[in-house]
Amino acid sequence: MLATQLKYDLLMFWREIFYVVFTIVVPPVSYLFMGQLFGEATYDGSLNYAETYTPSFILLIAFGVIFFAFGFEQVTHRTTGIEKRITLTPVPKRMLLLSAILKSIILTSLGYFLVFSIGALVYDLQFHLIDFLASYGFFIAMNAVLLVLSSAIYSFFTNQNSALVFSIAIFQLVMISGGFTMPIELMPKFVQTIADFNVIYHMNQLFIAIWNGQLEWTGETILSGSFIAIVFVLSLCILRLQQSK
Repeated sequence: MLATQLKYDLLMFWREIFYVVFTIVVPPVSYLFMGQLFGEATYDGSLNYAETYTPSFILLIAFGVIFFAFGFEQVTHRTTGIEKRITLTPVPKRMLLLSAILKSIILTSLGYFLVFSIGALVYDLQFHLIDFLASYGFFIAMNAVLLVLSSAIYSFFTNQNSALVFSIAIFQLVMISGGFTMPIELMPKFVQTIADFNVIYHMNQLFIAIWNGQLEWTGETILSGSFIAIVFVLSLCILRLQQSK
């Protein structure tokens, strides 16, 4: 039954052109476009474009998939009556949730290997098994954080149009302040301030370090990890409060 539901959820995702464009098409295209502009640049003193932006755009795909195809979809189900109709079917609600989570992990993993393949073919990105496995483990952990965060945020929405406007706006905000376009230190001061409170930016910084085998427990690393943990716990609390209503 779970396999059938998962197959259905994946099929419905690929039929939603809006989801596919924002989550699967835009990040890789942006990755290629940015590479044409800044492919020769170096970052943090020693990293090249592919080493810096490959993990970044992988994370951007994960953010897009989870916020659009998981969080926003919950609002759609809630506001269009699908959620109520589901309760009348013999399909357990937990199974539907598990299917949605597995769908998100499969799609984000597809993005992971897609961007990595582009980096290897176009920018001669090197493969190191230990770093690759460590990066994928961290990536799955960040998937879990994003799933909880998106559920908490979208639990406040009762209108599909409002949720859609928010989704588009937050995607643009994350693109600018998450370190996906250019280094944050080159951005205006107000963007740097926004980045300090952007959990995706902190995920991105840790992901780049782990991807390149450069993770060190410095003050900045501990701050980023602590900020992610705090956001995760707050999101869990919000979900618990919303479910108790």
